[in-house]
Amino acid sequence: MLYLDKSSDPFVNSIEPFREMVAYESLWMNRGISFKKLAERFAQNPGSRPSDLVKKSDLKEFYSYISTALKDFFEEGSPNFIINSTSDYPKKLRDAKEPVELLYYQGNLDLINTRSIAIVGTRNPSEEGLRLAAKFVKLLVKDDFTIFSGLAQGIDTQAHTTAIENKGNTVSVIGTPLNRYYPKQNRRLQKDIAEKHLLLSQVPFWRYEQQTYHKNRLFFPERNKTMSALTEATVIIEAGETSGTLIQARAALFQKRKLFILERNFKNPKITWPARFEKQGAVRVKDYDDIINVLRSNVQKTKKD
Repeated sequence: MLYLDKSSDPFVNSIEPFREMVAYESLWMNRGISFKKLAERFAQNPGSRPSDLVKKSDLKEFYSYISTALKDFFEEGSPNFIINSTSDYPKKLRDAKEPVELLYYQGNLDLINTRSIAIVGTRNPSEEGLRLAAKFVKLLVKDDFTIFSGLAQGIDTQAHTTAIENKGNTVSVIGTPLNRYYPKQNRRLQKDIAEKHLLLSQVPFWRYEQQTYHKNRLFFPERNKTMSALTEATVIIEAGETSGTLIQARAALFQKRKLFILERNFKNPKITWPARFEKQGAVRVKDYDDIINVLRSNVQKTKKD
């Protein structure tokens, strides 16, 4: 676990967590930077930490920016974070096409290593979609799975709240920095998850504050790739033809994670993506057994390997 220590000089010690955080944030000063370009840069410099890719003079200059930008957040509690090459960093993140080098978090980091399933779907679900999301979450919690989702309105919110109501564990991977709440109506839910479960974000604080809402929207699909990498499988409850959920579906298949699609999506004449993903290896789900039997066979296969 890496955490902010404001009592020490971040530019004196040979290994200083806050220096790595400042370095990560400063890498985002370049307007043309993206998670893809960052991943490429780290790939070209294997074993490097964020501070290895930033000039010391730039770190000192950016220190004041970070201190000011996060002043209010520091008063509530310093952000913890994990970086690649440390013991807490989950190796499964490296399965992502463009793996993140740093993850901010609040809450119980141990949940990142539990058996977990992502439940995702549209922000504007039908009543049946909400019912099915609750049904599958209840059953997964009963079988000791941690429920991941993205804290968006709709299916995500249903997944998180159902897990909590059934005394299960839940993890939220959000598309904003830890000190922002989206949607605003989920502020209380986000705080509850941060205090009693686990809240994750790869979004840089400073860059987010400098951009417009439209540019910041690009952070949301990136978190879906991370969520898929951290989980054993993704279950799509319902989603439209252009839903951001499909980004996670593609990521799951690329990362060799199981992808489950509820049967009702195949019966929707307005969308074509279910059949396309089924041809690529997704599993059609008519009932819970279609999910749990595959997951159990995964465990048996892993033990044999």
